[in-house]
Amino acid sequence: MVMRETRDYFNITLGLMLYTFGFTVFLLPYEIVTGGIAGIGAIVFYATKFPVQWTFFIINAVLIVAALKELGLKFLTKTIYATIAVTVMLDLAQKIVELPDGTFIKLMGEGNDFMSLIIGCMLTGTALAIVFLSNGSTGGTDIIAAVVNKYYNISLGKGLIMVDLVIIGSCLAIDSFGTFPERSQKVVFGLCTMFIECNMLDFVMNWQRQSVQFMIFSKHHQEIANAIAKQTDHTMTILDGHGWFSGNPIKVICLMAKKRESPIIFRIIKSIDPRAFVSQSSVQGVFGEGFDPIKVTGKNKKKAETEEQKMEQQQAPSNA
Repeated sequence: MVMRETRDYFNITLGLMLYTFGFTVFLLPYEIVTGGIAGIGAIVFYATKFPVQWTFFIINAVLIVAALKELGLKFLTKTIYATIAVTVMLDLAQKIVELPDGTFIKLMGEGNDFMSLIIGCMLTGTALAIVFLSNGSTGGTDIIAAVVNKYYNISLGKGLIMVDLVIIGSCLAIDSFGTFPERSQKVVFGLCTMFIECNMLDFVMNWQRQSVQFMIFSKHHQEIANAIAKQTDHTMTILDGHGWFSGNPIKVICLMAKKRESPIIFRIIKSIDPRAFVSQSSVQGVFGEGFDPIKVTGKNKKKAETEEQKMEQQQAPSNA
C-alpha cells in the first residue's frame, strides 16, 4: 500500500513537471489560449499581467472545497498536492524562461506559433494522462471532468472538451486581445489546443487501459490456471469443449487481462505447456471487478417500485 502510494506521487510529480514544461515553454510565450484553469490563468495574465500561478491556485482552492464530498479526501489529497506543486513549478519555470524585458523565450522562434502549439499540447495532454492514471488530478476542470466520469460513461477527454469550450470562447469578449479577427484567431488556436490535448489524453489513457482476452487450450489447464492466478492475481473461467475432428473433450481457459500483462501470461503458458494453443484478441472494453467500473445510470428506485406495483395490479385479475 505504501509502495503504491509512493509510486503514485512519484508519477504525479513527473506528470506535473512535464505539464509545467509544456505549458511554460511552448504555450505561454506565444500567448496561446488553452482550456482548464491554467487557460483561465493565461487569459487573465495576457490581459492584466496577474501571475498565472495565483489565478490557478485561487480557483483550484474553491473547486477543491466544493468537490470534497463527491470525490473523497483520498482523491483530493493528491489534487491538493498537485495544485500546490503546479503553483510552485509554474512560478519557478516562468522565472527561468523570462527575459529582462518581461517577455518569455520563444524556443521555436518567431512565427512558429502553431508548431509550438502542437508540441506543447502533446506534452500537456500526455502529462494529464500520467496524472490521472496515478489516481491524481491537476485540479481545475480536471476535477469537474473527474466528477462527470465518476457517474457517467464519458471519457475524461470529452469531459474536458465540454468545459474548455466555454473558457476558450471567452476570448471573443476580451477587448485587450486586439481586433475581432485577432480574437477569433486566439479562439481558433484555443480550439486546436483543446482538440490535440484532449485526444492525446484519451490516447495515452486508453493505451494504458487496453485489455485483451485469452483463450487457452491445453491438457495442463489446471496448472496454467493456478500459475496465472498466483502470479497475476487474475481469476479465470474454465470452459468445456471438444475437438471437432477427434471428438476428444478439452478444457479451455477464458481470461481477461491488461495488454501489458500479456508477456507474463505467455511466459507462464510456455513454461508449463509449450504445445498449448493460445488465442489472444483485443477487446473494446472490460467492465467489472478488477477492471473499469460500469458507469450507467439505473432506474430511480421509487420509479422502479411503482412500475413493479403496476405490473402486479395488471396481473391480479388474470390470476384471480
